[in-house]
Amino acid sequence: MNSSMISKIEKARRYAEEPDRAQIDRIQVQFRGDHDIYQVGFSDGHWTCSCHSYSALHNGTCSHIMALERLLGTIAPSEATSTLSLV
Repeated sequence: MNSSMISKIEKARRYAEEPDRAQIDRIQVQFRGDHDIYQVGFSDGHWTCSCHSYSALHNGTCSHIMALERLLGTIAPSEATSTLSLV
């Protein structure tokens, strides 16, 4: 491996240790649930999901959004941080 690539890897590791460097402003994910494949997104400061639970509850979250929040961890979009304590 050349020194340029080693330098990039070291920089990437340092960046990954400082998650406040990254902020998600838009995300679109196909989420394979138990019953269907759902479209989960974050845009303009809000989560959306195409599942029935999300559209029926109107409370801004569902199990698919909560799962993505857990997967994203500390870089989850800001609206999501309030539901992280629920899961």
